[in-house]
Parts: sequence; structure tokens; C-alpha cells
Amino acid sequence: MTETSAAALTASAPAPVPPPPPGRGVRALPAVAVASCLPYIALKLVWIAGGRTCIPDGSTLLENRAMMAVANGVSVVLDATVVVLALLLTQPWGRRVPAWLLALPMWVGTGLLAPIMTGYPLQLAASVVDGTRPAPSDSEPFLDAWVFGVVYSGFILQGLTLGALFVRYARRRWGHLWRGALSDVTTTTAVRATAAAGSLSALLPAGAHLLWAAGVTTGLSADRIDGRSADFYLVEGVNGLFAVSAVVGTVLLAFRFPAAGGLSPRIPLAAAWVGSGTLGCWGGFLLLVTALPTDPGRGASGPMVLTYAVSMVAGFLLLSTVVSVLRRRAA
Repeated sequence: MTETSAAALTASAPAPVPPPPPGRGVRALPAVAVASCLPYIALKLVWIAGGRTCIPDGSTLLENRAMMAVANGVSVVLDATVVVLALLLTQPWGRRVPAWLLALPMWVGTGLLAPIMTGYPLQLAASVVDGTRPAPSDSEPFLDAWVFGVVYSGFILQGLTLGALFVRYARRRWGHLWRGALSDVTTTTAVRATAAAGSLSALLPAGAHLLWAAGVTTGLSADRIDGRSADFYLVEGVNGLFAVSAVVGTVLLAFRFPAAGGLSPRIPLAAAWVGSGTLGCWGGFLLLVTALPTDPGRGASGPMVLTYAVSMVAGFLLLSTVVSVLRRRAA
């Protein structure tokens, strides 16, 4: 009798409802992401093979071919990761991927792409106003001008498509972690200490970028001062604002502010996620660039190197705070 009852209950229990299949628009996003990678990957492969397509005479890219090949190889791997992520975010097997294995490359991608997605349209708008075209600030030719439009447009498409797919994925898998109000978020002393350390560290790169955007030359190398343009000021301003958003978002998550208690955790979480990624990833990238061999007088100054190093450390500290808050809410 017991076995019969158990069988009846099992048979009457509703089966788990699988998530609905992605719509036509969602299915098109991975194709757009992959297509946006192709021009960039194709150019990089040509350069790795020794070609000089779009590289004019006198370009700094021709000074060290071995270093250029290594850098381009890394770039190809990073851009190919976009293809993997686009598939992971839309296929059923993607729901079984460990959280860290997805979140870490998405954090890196967000940090690297967000300033480009914000800064390049501003540069285009500024170029329309003053009648110039966005280009590197170097006095010597770097790449043919049209390459930047194609490549940066591809980056923007990658950011938009991956961002839309990740938001959809995260809402279905982890959406319960940021429901409710900010007053419901609880933290420990260790989390608050990490948030304080990361926020205080981020004040240095935030202040430096905003001062440089305002025209202050303190800490800049001589060649960077000579090569400043409207693009330079816009990029520095964007970097400074992302650093500020990282600090504000993390502080709101880690510390209780009665005035912000009714705010949804999604807003400071998004600010801390994007801002910390920009600090950590661009800080690390620029720090790596300063280690590459350059002609005397063309390298970064000591204060610039310090800014990049502190930016990288601050980004990872703030990310640690975000992860700790989410883990605590999941538990």
C-alpha cells in the first residue's frame, strides 16, 4: 500500500518546467556577436602572419614584430572568447557552467568594453562638432584612420549583444540575489573592510583621471602632454566617472545608508560591477603596456604607472566585495 501511494504521488507531481526557448531576436544576438568579431580577428591574423594591411610606414607597430605578434595572438584569443560566451549564454548546457567560469570573463569583458562603448560615441560626436576625426594622439601614424571606426564599432556591437545576453541569463539564474531593497543586504566586518580599502584605493585613479580630463598636467609624461587632444580629455573623463561609479556602488552595497535603504540592489550592483571591471581590467592592461619596451621619452611617467597599478588593485578589491555580498545573499 505504501509503495502504491508513493508511486501515485510521484506520478502526480508536476515535472520541472524547462525555461522557454529563446525567441528569434535572442537567437540572432550570438550571430551578431560573432560577425562583429570577424574584422578584428581577420586583421590580427594578417598581422601575425607578417602582413602590413592598414599599417602605414613609420607606425610604432612595426618597431617590434615579435612583441606585436604576441600581443595580437592574445587579442585573437580574447576576441574568440566572445564567441564562446555568446554560445554559452544561449545554449541549455550554459546553465550548468560554474558561476565563476562565466562571471570572471564577463567581468573582464564588461570592464574592457564599457569605456569604449561610452567613449567612442562621444569622440564621434566631438569630431562632428570640431570637424575632425577620432584618431590616436600619437604624432606618428599608427593605423589607417578607417580601422578604428570598423574595430571600435565591432567592440560596441560585442558589448551590446553580450550585455543583453548576459542580463537575460543572469536574471534567470541569479535574479533572486538582487531582489528586494538595499536595506535587506547584510555584510560582515571583513566585507566592509575590503570595500573601504578598495574605495579608498580607487580615489587615486578616479582623481587622476578627472584632473587630467580637466586639463591638469601633473603626473603626465612629456609626450602625453604634447599629444593631448579632445579624445584624450574624453577618455580620461569617462575613466574617471567609471571609477567614481565603482566607489559609489560598492559603498552602497557594503554600508547601510538609511536614505538609500529603499533602493533596489540592482542599481549599485550594476555600478560596482561595471566600474570595478573598468578599474581592474584597464588598469592591468595599461600597466602591462608600460612594461613593454619603448623609445626613451615615450614611456609612461612614474605617477601614471602608479595610477594604473592602484587602479588594478582597487578594481579587484571592489570585485571581491561584490562577490562576497552575492555569496552571502545566496547562502
